[in-house]
Parts: sequence; structure tokens; C-alpha cells
Amino acid sequence: MTFRIAGLQSTLAGPFDLAIEAGECIAITGSSGSGKSLFLRMIADLDPCEGDVFLDDRSRRDMTAPEWRHQVVYNPAEPGWWAEDVASHFVDIAAARALAPRLGLPAELFDGPVLRLSTGERQRLGLIRALSLDPKVLLLDEPTGALDADNTALVEAVLRERLAGGTSVVMVTHSAEQAGRMGDRRFRMAERRLVGV
Repeated sequence: MTFRIAGLQSTLAGPFDLAIEAGECIAITGSSGSGKSLFLRMIADLDPCEGDVFLDDRSRRDMTAPEWRHQVVYNPAEPGWWAEDVASHFVDIAAARALAPRLGLPAELFDGPVLRLSTGERQRLGLIRALSLDPKVLLLDEPTGALDADNTALVEAVLRERLAGGTSVVMVTHSAEQAGRMGDRRFRMAERRLVGV
């Protein structure tokens, strides 16, 4: 699997050019408002932009939006919830329940309302939802921003397994330490451009 970003830009950021191999993690740090989340949203085709993105040499333009977003999954820092109960947000509830304990979550959470979830629980459940799609590329925006050190370690362990299985990850994080632990290559977003570190 190859993933290539070519001339991706908008009036707010870029251009970006980047090639990512299967099983590679790209870690991006930078100050708040520097364009990190915007970059992920542009890749996911959620914000207007020019340029192109290729998955296995196939242009994003040659796929429908649902097809693209099933293979290149964007997981925002604050996942969206559209139903009152947790379970309604998962296609494969059995697989989600099985993964939950590995991320420090009790399986009973799926039987309750979203309203009772903590920020950290919502964040990990959002990640489970993204992982359940078995994407080729995972776009992660602050995946552990609301978590303590122990739960951060659990999340990173699950992500390392996915990387070992060939999933590519583009991770935005405010933690230089996390970028060092997870990133095969590291970049900093500065003046709405990627700079190698």
C-alpha cells in the first residue's frame, strides 16, 4: 500500500507533498492554530482544497466520498455523536465490545447513553469506531489528548499493532514525547507548512 499527497493546498494552508508507506506513522506537532487539523481534514476531503491524494496510485477523485472515507478514516479530537445511545454508533458492536477492554473501557459502556460518557471515554470510543472500519490509512487528531498516561499507553499499544499489520497513520499530537514514541517520521507544522524535525 502506498499513500501519496500531491500539491494539496487551500487558501489557508499548504501546499503539502508527502509519500507514506504501509505501516508507517507520520507524527505532526505544532502550536494550536498552526493548521494541523486542517491538514488532516484536507486529506479526508472534508475541507475545500486543490491538489490530489492517491491510495495505491488511485486518485481520490476517482472514488466516491464514502468509498474514500471508508479507506482513509479521519478520527477528530472530539468525535461526533448522532444518536442518544452509544451502541447505535457502531456497525460491528461485537468487535467494538471486544476491543474496548484493551483501551481501558468496560464493555458495558455500549449499553448506556452518550451523555454519561467522559471526554476520555468518548475519545477512545471514537477511536474504536474508526478502527472498526479497518482503514488502510488512519488520520488521528490528538487521539490521546484527554487521556492519562496509562490509557495513552493502551491506545499506543493498539495503534502499534495496526501499524505492524500495515495500516498507515498520520497522527497530530501536541506531545513531542508521543511523536517521538510513535512517529517513524516527524514533522512540525509551521506557517501552515510541514517542516521535518
